[in-house]
Amino acid sequence: MKHSGLACLVVGLSFAAPSVHAAEKEEAAPALRSSEAKLKAGGGVSAAHGAKQAPVASTDDEQVMVRGRRASTVASSATKTDTPLVDTAQSVTVITRNEMDVRGVLSLNQAVRYAAGITQDQRGSTATRYDMFALRGFSVPTFLDGLKLQASPTGYATAQTDTSRLDRIEILKGPASALYGQSSPGGLVALSSKLPTEARSYGGVAATGGSFDLYRVDADVGGWATDNGMVRYRIYGTANGSHSQLTKTGSRRFSISPAFTFGGDGPTTLTLLGNYQYDPTNASYGSVPRVGSLVSAPYGKLPRDFYDGDTGYEQFKRKQGAITYIFTHHFDKDWSFTSRGRYDDVSTAYQSVYSLGTYASPTELERGTFGTNERMHNLAFDNQFRGHVNTGPVHHTLMAGFDYQQSTASELARSGSAPTLNVLNPVYGVAIATPGVYANYDTHQQQYGVYAQDELRIGSLYLTGSLRNDWYTAQQNEYIGGSATDQSASQITFRASGLYHFKFGLSPYISYSTSFQPQSGIVSDNGGLSTRQANPSLGKQLEGGVKYQIPGTPVLLTAAGFHIEQTNVLVSVPNTAYSTESGKVHSDGFEFEAHVDVYKNLMVVAAFSSQSVHDDSTGKPLVQSGKGNASLFAFYTMPSGPVKGLGFGGGLRYSAKVYGGTVASGDVTVPSYVVFDGSLRYDLSQLSPSLKGWSAAASVRNLFDKNYVASCYTEWCWYGERRNAQATIGYSW
Repeated sequence: MKHSGLACLVVGLSFAAPSVHAAEKEEAAPALRSSEAKLKAGGGVSAAHGAKQAPVASTDDEQVMVRGRRASTVASSATKTDTPLVDTAQSVTVITRNEMDVRGVLSLNQAVRYAAGITQDQRGSTATRYDMFALRGFSVPTFLDGLKLQASPTGYATAQTDTSRLDRIEILKGPASALYGQSSPGGLVALSSKLPTEARSYGGVAATGGSFDLYRVDADVGGWATDNGMVRYRIYGTANGSHSQLTKTGSRRFSISPAFTFGGDGPTTLTLLGNYQYDPTNASYGSVPRVGSLVSAPYGKLPRDFYDGDTGYEQFKRKQGAITYIFTHHFDKDWSFTSRGRYDDVSTAYQSVYSLGTYASPTELERGTFGTNERMHNLAFDNQFRGHVNTGPVHHTLMAGFDYQQSTASELARSGSAPTLNVLNPVYGVAIATPGVYANYDTHQQQYGVYAQDELRIGSLYLTGSLRNDWYTAQQNEYIGGSATDQSASQITFRASGLYHFKFGLSPYISYSTSFQPQSGIVSDNGGLSTRQANPSLGKQLEGGVKYQIPGTPVLLTAAGFHIEQTNVLVSVPNTAYSTESGKVHSDGFEFEAHVDVYKNLMVVAAFSSQSVHDDSTGKPLVQSGKGNASLFAFYTMPSGPVKGLGFGGGLRYSAKVYGGTVASGDVTVPSYVVFDGSLRYDLSQLSPSLKGWSAAASVRNLFDKNYVASCYTEWCWYGERRNAQATIGYSW
């Protein structure tokens, strides 16, 4: 199958792909040319720090490619076409490059903290090697440049995208299988890479230092590779590292991402994007016991830098490489054919000593060992036609597509026991016995999908219908027990929505969407007389809400209520080797968000959510699902006066209580908490013209160093991030 993957890549290049050109970073973004900057509908385009806003086309204008910075009020994740959020009948949160820079974001976990509906930091500040959070109560997949970042079955060989190479993040809430295939009922996260822009020459270099010996060096250079601009390039790279807030552990990373675009501003363009990332080490995946963190032990509570592992046995090495193509051809002003594809290769070598969360004596913590070597190869393609047709008073934006995903993974895993650890007087560097092999397998998964969508506009009424059919297969060979399993499924998903956009900027809407997720397991429908492979779990959502964008500005307010049901969830049957598909999960909630990026030198991000996520099979909330969150972040840049160019701001993040499962003593509940963040930024050219292009920035998370538990999973708990400050000096042109 490895050779067939190469063949698929060649075949995929013959198709054509949706090109959503990432906007260039704000410091280098030129003003949008009015002849090239037409959007599908008329929200304002936010400008960079007080620059004049670009003109925006009316709702009657046809969509063409945006050649500069994409507006924060426009998103593509919900419809796979650039659509103003005020005309999108589904909840979408946009996190711009500017917002990430202002807040000093260093990871996806940090980036999503200010979005409504997020249960953040499910592994606290410890397991930073993975992006772990929940959306509307469910874990969600991540897509990069329109293609799913696939993970190995156990999740250890999972790529992690360094957020400094991203141009923007979109959080699509609710089922989205009608366009993306297998996905979560909670939604998905769509990442967009920094790609070549129209600017003739641009770039930047930045150096960052901070708490826990943080260091970062980032460089981003691009421009025209030919005199006529028909070939453009961009190269981004980083070298960074730090200690973690646990004693004796740390992280290092090296990453480079070159990109080339051929075709300039012509009707046919091809972008090739490469990435190689090497993480020679990445902190710890450890935890603290519930007794001794969430609740007091006889000795009190453990410090936040407590380390449950052993430095002599701690290892995590990850190598990931990828090559992506994005091809676009416009036949005329109405019709286009687009295609994108990516090949990923991820390998992980991991071993650690970890806490079992229980005690052998009042101060002796029981521990185990685990290790795995995983390797994964992925292919993903998405191809589609798009066009515009008028039938009387109805304007149609049509799309039809085909996509394909393939993943091959192998794992050799070991598991064993380790000496106990005295939590009051920990001794590291002890002899650790080599654990025995308990799993040795390989898997192969494929998904084919065909989909179609019609976005209808009748005056100010917007109706959208999406329909899709997927075919999914999976095979696993287990070499220790000599077993093999096969799974195949076909699933139809759809979405239907309606929205009315009043001229004064108000847009009430309603939508219904569905999703499916394959799941592994043996199921019986007749008490064990016969068994079969599990069917996919199914999701459906009814969402209604209202959006308001002040005409001609980037000020956007959204409010939504939702009801999600996930069915066909596996429920284990005691004392048997099979499950039933009788489980059901409900998620009901309300969300509000306000976004201003940037208007009259002010950026505001506000969010509130209240949700109830209930698992019928247990009669309790879904494990590690929160009751909601609230946040507010504001940042203002002085436009004049003696401190012109100085930006300052801050925010607060509130997380409601989170259910952490059930133990012998009862339910585990992580209490709510509030933490504060702060940011500063200064344009040094205000001090002297000779400093043009130079800037300084600083940010701090958990400003008042609040001591709190961020998350628990039965007997395992994780402390939240300690006060963490950083400062950056940068030069851009």
